[in-house]
Amino acid sequence: MGVQVSECYLHVLRDRVVFFMISLKYCGYAKGSENKKKYKNESNDKEFWRNQHSLLKLTLPSVISLFSRLMNSSSKDTTDSVSHFILLGFPSSPEMQLLYFGLFSVTYTLTLMGNAAIVCAVQWDQRLHIPMYIFLKNFSFLEICYVTTTVPNMLANFLSTSKSISFVSCFAQFYFFFSFGCDEGFYLCIMAFDRYLAICCPLHYPLIMTKEMYTRLAMFGWSSGFIFSITPVALISQLPYCGPNIINHFICDPVPLMMLSCSEDTTTQFIYFTVNVIFMTGTFLFVLCSYLLVMLAVLRMPSAASKRKAFSTCASHLAVVVLFFGSVMVMYVNPGSGHPVKMQKIVTLFYSVITPLCNPLIYSLRNKDMMVALRKILGIEKTLHKI
Repeated sequence: MGVQVSECYLHVLRDRVVFFMISLKYCGYAKGSENKKKYKNESNDKEFWRNQHSLLKLTLPSVISLFSRLMNSSSKDTTDSVSHFILLGFPSSPEMQLLYFGLFSVTYTLTLMGNAAIVCAVQWDQRLHIPMYIFLKNFSFLEICYVTTTVPNMLANFLSTSKSISFVSCFAQFYFFFSFGCDEGFYLCIMAFDRYLAICCPLHYPLIMTKEMYTRLAMFGWSSGFIFSITPVALISQLPYCGPNIINHFICDPVPLMMLSCSEDTTTQFIYFTVNVIFMTGTFLFVLCSYLLVMLAVLRMPSAASKRKAFSTCASHLAVVVLFFGSVMVMYVNPGSGHPVKMQKIVTLFYSVITPLCNPLIYSLRNKDMMVALRKILGIEKTLHKI
């Protein structure tokens, strides 16, 4: 039974990713087909999505084969091994569980709508077909995938009495959540690098950030997290789990999983800690140095209008950087620090649910071009003209 549930979970994750790719592709070309003369770069978009689709086909089989091996190993469990986990989530009365369900359902819906609006706005508005907004479009789509790995299961647990998740399904969630989280960090680096080139090297920017260059960067941002996460997931999944199987959390987080292991494997903890430190410090320092150089270049600009525009763009990027790295570093740089359970849940909730909800507001409210594009998408601009 556990193997069947695990297979269904993997198929659902695969179908969600494929569904979003197909829907975004349709979303981008439904309007383009009506205005072929207006949008001359349709072939560029087709090639970009073709590359994304090929990347998806290359990544998914390796991921599914990894969890297929895990399913084969889990089917050989003995009587004293764990076949499923219990996610306690937020223990409370049934009335509070319904309240949590309603609250997080609204939050999840707003997150999907906000990020999908940015994706469609960039796709439909020809003026936004530049590297900065193309990276933002990918980042917004990444946020959709990121919240979808955890929130639907959390909503289901609010209405469930068992709150159980199979062994392989738990590690599948862990893998995708960890992978998309790493992808976010790499995309923040890519976006910082793009702003550095645009502001510090404006004359060389068109020569460096070519279509081929930003397409490769976009593909790197998507694939790197999946490759980077294989080692910690594989190591933690091989730890012995003989009970208890209750995780006092709302997701399959690596720290509680390691705490449930029958034996304290210091090698796995050390490798996991090292991977976190390399990823966190490397990406954070890269982003920090990039924006420091950008700020120095902005201060040397003679035009006050140019300074305001550059500071506005960088401020929104830095706000997202602080939200992401600040909360994640608290949890994962030192997994053995013994954070209180409530604090772990609140911090995880912040970077896994609240941050993806805030990102569309941060990027759109401080960007005039994005606001204009969003008004077109929502039909507000036509209404204002009629008035």
